[in-house]
Amino acid sequence: MTASLILALDSGTTSTRAMLFDLAGRRLAEAGRPLAAAHPQPGWVEQDAAAIRDLTLEAAAEVAAAAPPGAIAAIGIANQRETAIAWNRQTGAPLAPAIVWQDRRTAPLCARLRDEGAEPAVSAATGLLLDPYFSATKFRWLIDEVPAVAQAAARGVLALGTVDSWLLFCLTGGEVHATDASNASRTLLMRLADDSWDEGLCARFGVPCAALPGIRPSVGALGTTARFGPPLPITGMAGDQQAASIGQACLAPGEAKSTYGTGIFLLAHAGATIPVSRNRLVATRAAAPAGEPAFALEGSVFVGGDAVKWLRDRLGLFAHARETEALARSVPSSGGVQVVPAFAGLGAPWWEPAATGLVTGLTAATGRAELVRATLEAMGNQTADLLEAFARDGVAPRLLRVDGGMTANDWLCQDIADACGLPVERPRETETTALGAAILAAVGAGLFPDPGTACAAMVARDRRFEPAADATTRAERRRHWGRAVEMAIAGARAATGEADG
Repeated sequence: MTASLILALDSGTTSTRAMLFDLAGRRLAEAGRPLAAAHPQPGWVEQDAAAIRDLTLEAAAEVAAAAPPGAIAAIGIANQRETAIAWNRQTGAPLAPAIVWQDRRTAPLCARLRDEGAEPAVSAATGLLLDPYFSATKFRWLIDEVPAVAQAAARGVLALGTVDSWLLFCLTGGEVHATDASNASRTLLMRLADDSWDEGLCARFGVPCAALPGIRPSVGALGTTARFGPPLPITGMAGDQQAASIGQACLAPGEAKSTYGTGIFLLAHAGATIPVSRNRLVATRAAAPAGEPAFALEGSVFVGGDAVKWLRDRLGLFAHARETEALARSVPSSGGVQVVPAFAGLGAPWWEPAATGLVTGLTAATGRAELVRATLEAMGNQTADLLEAFARDGVAPRLLRVDGGMTANDWLCQDIADACGLPVERPRETETTALGAAILAAVGAGLFPDPGTACAAMVARDRRFEPAADATTRAERRRHWGRAVEMAIAGARAATGEADG
């Protein structure tokens, strides 16, 4: 049998999954495992690095076993970005819990570096802002606060990396310690101009360059694994949002996608020139083959689907997330309720790490349907915030491609279109992160000559949602939302001032 199937590994924040795709982009098999997170202190978010490894391998083995013998051509990897992991490169044992991208414990270090005037130089080199979201300060915290990590660094056996490099190391039996440029561009340590670690930034953050993985292109020979039978090449790897952009066929400047998962991540392709934002967006490396510089402008919102999870698990308003669509449709409006789900601070374009969640407009008439609808409306409102910042930076997409588990909700897709005043297009395969990893791997395995050809074969559209709200209604909605966000930011700054005093 000719090997023509792709095994895609999508290691996300709340689950890790494996999917099998054919070259028409059809999902033939899948398996997943939930990933638990611990919150040992307010603002801290940790995961068990060994569990990320073991559960990913379990899911991958299950899917690989479902494929005909010899049918899998290659493996692609996509992953939650910025999450920091430290392990012993000799034993392969993790040395501490993984610090998840949502974690805010390094906010004081980021503030100190900003006060020292470091942010302009950091941003010029990396395209990023000084925020605990990114990996460098997490690496620094691990070295400073975990004795086993400091000892491994002193002995020269420390390995640092994000989830992609951890999985690649484990899949290859410790033979390969590498990351791809899209993930490396999220660390605050990589120069966007040449895809290399910046020794000056490593020194400033106190991160030993020798502990970091090698930086590779997103497409090509990354390693080989024998974990699932005969050796299989790993030929594609990218951060989840860059992979989703590939899975949405956003390959030309100005094409934009927004993913609705744990958080909300809006990327617009920026071509071969590094974009410069004046509106608190960030520049990042897009996934591309070797020798093809490609960049994106990105806005990251830290809480998307996590807000729905909060309604379900903490407030008990429904048993399944799919119930939210009917609840939102059951009332004509949110009744004036606004939910600002800043459970992990506010991301772009505000970058206020001290912000906490806020609910306003509650009355005796507020019920669960109004609260659910207001929470879903926050997704469209946060997307509109990002698009307005993009427009001020000169990027104004005419169409927004959406994906992620939340977009199975037709009401939500229509509400995003109404909030943003843009047509919203949903793909046939909403698991575009895994599909993007599969596309990259298919190109890396030589099954397609380039990503454009692969996307033409593997990406299909499902439905388009046209905005139905008029300009006046949209402007009023934006005004009420903006006032709620201002209240959340003012509360955060007041609390910080009280703490300082």
